[in-house]
Amino acid sequence: MKINKAMLIAALCAITTGAVYAKLPPPQLTDEQKTKADDAKAKAADAAKKDGEILTKSQDRVADRYIKAQKAKGITVKPTPIAVAAAPAPVATAAAKK
Repeated sequence: MKINKAMLIAALCAITTGAVYAKLPPPQLTDEQKTKADDAKAKAADAAKKDGEILTKSQDRVADRYIKAQKAKGITVKPTPIAVAAAPAPVATAAAKK
């Protein structure tokens, strides 16, 4: 019986906590905080771009090593080109046709 009471109390606490946090408004950022956030986003984008370039170069090196190793064994390897996926075209809606 005590376990059921404990479970009921824990469930009520969890529900109450969730309700309290759900009602809190989002924090208002100052101009300085917005500028810092924009700078952080730009730095993160630059870092992601650099990481992507490094990853591409390392993948190319591994592929070249594999092709050379297979060529030494007498196997011809033709890598398949990877097409860059284009952004999907916007879907025409009924409202746009009117």
